[in-house]
Formats: sequence, C-alpha cells, structure tokens
Amino acid sequence: MATPSVEYLPPPLDATAEQPAIFDGTIRLYLAYPCPFAQRVWIARNCKGLQDKIKLVPLNLQNRPAWYKEKVYPENKVPSLEHNGKVIGESLDLIKYVDSNFEGPSLLPDDADKKEYFETLLSHMDEFLGMVYATFKGDSTKDADAAFDQLETALAKYDGPFLLGNEFTLADIAFIPFVERFQIYLSEVFNYDLTAGRPKVAAWIEAADKIDAYKQTKKTDPKELVEIYKRIFSVPFYFYP
Repeated sequence: MATPSVEYLPPPLDATAEQPAIFDGTIRLYLAYPCPFAQRVWIARNCKGLQDKIKLVPLNLQNRPAWYKEKVYPENKVPSLEHNGKVIGESLDLIKYVDSNFEGPSLLPDDADKKEYFETLLSHMDEFLGMVYATFKGDSTKDADAAFDQLETALAKYDGPFLLGNEFTLADIAFIPFVERFQIYLSEVFNYDLTAGRPKVAAWIEAADKIDAYKQTKKTDPKELVEIYKRIFSVPFYFYP
C-alpha cells in the first residue's frame, strides 16, 4: 500500500465560491470532509498514492455552491469524481472505480473467495447501517448490539486484523468511516462501548488507526458530530443508502 505524504487540505467551497474549471483534464474528487460516504473515496485515493493525481475539491454542504448541481453533478451530493470527461458518483462504486482505473497497489486481494466475501459484506452494508441508525432513534442498544456482533463475526472469517485478512482493503474502507462516527456517538450519547466484548472489532479499529492513508482523513469533530446526529435523529428519519 502506498504511504501518503501529508498534504494541504483546501478549505471547503461555499455558495460564494467561484466555479473551478471543469473537464480540463484535472481529475477532481468532490467531497465534504465530515461525510463518511466521501471519506471512503478519499481513503481509497490515499491508499493508492494518488494525492498528486486526484485533486480534492471540498464543499460546504450546509451552504453548497449552486454551480455544483447545475454544472458538475445534478444529484447534488458527495462524493463525486470528475474523470475522463464525465462525473460519476456513489461511494461504493467509486472506491472500486478508483482501485480499477488508477495506478497504485491493488486494494483487493487476488483470492477469488475473498473477492466474493467482499461483495457479500457490501450486500449487508445497508442492513448494518440501518440497525445502528435504529439505535440512534430509540433508547435501546439492542439493534447496535446485533450490528456490531455481526461485524465481530465477519472479522473472524480470515486470519489478520482486517476484514479480508492481513491487508487493509476496500472492505475495510467501506465500513470504517461509519464505525468511526458510531463509536463517537454511541459513547457520548449512550455511554456505549462498541468494542466491549468484541476483541476483533477492537483490534480492527486499532489496526486501521495505524494506516496513514486513513488517519489523514479523520477530520470528524466529536462535538460537531454529536450535535449533527442529535438534530438528524430527533426527527423522523429514513435511511437512504
């Protein structure tokens, strides 16, 4: 895996920002630093060593520029990637795209069984997130217990600290941004330690925190996260994957 250098992170663009050049040959990753979906692609970019190849264009989602929807990505969400004269989105599709279409170390093993297991893990992603979000909306941690027990079981399939064994892969990249935020919120609001009684989850988080490509994307402010989640989950909430 490529070892990323520390890079300058540009400030987020808001509604007053001028539109950057588009389709000029520059590869751009549009993201928001606090967004877990965007963080997935940011991590993959760093793991591939593409800091000089893929430019970060951060947006202020609370006051996003009108030109982003009008000129760049009509869906008006992040992440999106501008490459080869088009803009594509959806974080799980994008991490695969970055891995397949750019140079750098592969973020999936060659082993066919592990690749199949990776797809199985992704197929359960919505269920996993939905179970944790159900806890956020209620006063019981029962659904979170089940979700993190499933993660503990998933981590037991292969030897090594990561979901597919000894290497940090797209499987880990898909899950870790969300677990990062869940750990903060559950601890602060529910006094719940998601690693308690789950040694493999604890070892997974510890191992991921040693990956430079991931560490450089950890920009979540705990106090801000708690306030945002409290606002989101204080009203009827529907999860859209």
